[in-house]
Amino acid sequence: QVQLAESGGGSVQAGGSLRLSCTVSGNSDSRIWMAWFRQAPGKEREGVAHIYTGENTEYYSESVKGRFTISVDNAKDTVYLQMRSLKPEDTAMYYCALDTRYGRYWSGLFNATKYASWGQGTQVTVSS
Repeated sequence: QVQLAESGGGSVQAGGSLRLSCTVSGNSDSRIWMAWFRQAPGKEREGVAHIYTGENTEYYSESVKGRFTISVDNAKDTVYLQMRSLKPEDTAMYYCALDTRYGRYWSGLFNATKYASWGQGTQVTVSS
C-alpha cells in the first residue's frame, strides 16, 4: 500500500521561502505522476506543481510558475516543493499526491479527484 507523508510546512513572512517534503513508501514504480496540491479554507483543492518521474516532466500553475519548483530524489523516495517569494495568497494546506496508473500523457493530471494516493497535508501560512 502506497503511503505519503508530508513535512516542512510552517509560518513565514511574505517574500520568504519554505521547502516541503513528501516521503513515499510502498511504491516500486519508477515512472509515476507526483503532484503538490493546496487547499485554502472555503476553496477547492488546486494543483500547483506536477512531475512525471520517468522523464522529469514538470507542470506548474500560473499562480506559482517561476516561484515554486518540484523535484524528486529517487534515492530517498522523496518529492520536494521548493517555494520562494511566498505571498499571503499561498497560505493553504499543502498535499502531496501520487498516481501510478497513467503514462506521460495523462489528461487528468491537474484534477485532484483523479489521484489515487494522498498524504495528510502540511500547513503553510504566509503573513504580510
